Amino acid sequence: MISEEIIKKQIGQTLNGTDLKLGKKYKGKVRDVYEDGGKVFLISTDRQSAFDRSLAQIPFKGQVLTQTSAFWFEQTKDIVRNHIIDIPDPNVVAGKKLTVFPVEMVIRGYPTGVTETAAWTAYAKGERLFCGNVLPEGMKKNQKFPEPIITPTTKSEIHDEKISAEEIVEQALMTQEQWDHLADKTRKIFQRGQEIAARNGLILVDTKYEFGHDEDGNIYLLDEIHTPDSSRFWLKDSYEQRFSEGKEPENIDKEFLRLWFKENCDPYKDDVLPDAPEELVVELSKRYIQLYEMITGQEFDAEPGDVKERIEHNLREKKYM
Repeated sequence: MISEEIIKKQIGQTLNGTDLKLGKKYKGKVRDVYEDGGKVFLISTDRQSAFDRSLAQIPFKGQVLTQTSAFWFEQTKDIVRNHIIDIPDPNVVAGKKLTVFPVEMVIRGYPTGVTETAAWTAYAKGERLFCGNVLPEGMKKNQKFPEPIITPTTKSEIHDEKISAEEIVEQALMTQEQWDHLADKTRKIFQRGQEIAARNGLILVDTKYEFGHDEDGNIYLLDEIHTPDSSRFWLKDSYEQRFSEGKEPENIDKEFLRLWFKENCDPYKDDVLPDAPEELVVELSKRYIQLYEMITGQEFDAEPGDVKERIEHNLREKKYM
């Protein structure tokens, strides 16, 4: 684990955004995405998003996301090909430009969560048919499903909507053959993720995958995989005891930053938000780094300094700019 001193020094050099000569730009909540010819550049910033807006910049967050995905793409390339062409910088993935399926493949190992779209929220209300999955009676919150369930959502800029496999095919979002292929790959990638996470003291609870295809119909895994932003992880060693006692599983959570903003302003309505306290920013950076090290079983190799300047230098060195 890197020192707090290094994290604090990095606060003034985090990456809030980019303006690169790399073609057409799209700005997401966390990533800046550029399309240039047959390539897509995914640049993970240090933005921490919640309440549909950016709350803070977290040192090394973008590097954690990129390098976590890089680890998992390598660990799953025997299951499904992926979009990676190059990783020219610790915050940047250069990928193959693909036609992206308009559906996110969400897979869940446990009924949990508190949001409107969470599996446990639906189950607690009495729903037993969830995105086409028939759920067994008598389950408790955070209890392991007999088998993981795939609960796809439509992709939307505003709000993702639950959908079933049957509806996906009926609406021509995928063919039946494509759905069967993606569902099979989703289960296999998730199983691989759970196996590796378990060896490193974690439970991979749920996650989401995005897929695309090229002009020949070949299917690729893209975007991110098993990162702290796209996946839920619990600490493995304490799960059974806490579940038996009716307690929530232990995790390395980011919720404390959201709670601070809810207590100190109205993050939905206030035009200007207060700055997050330095100690919270440092703590969240430490948690991202800890998650990287637990998820991958590798030591985090921090790249301190001016992230924006480094990215531009590395992209020029690789002749991308």
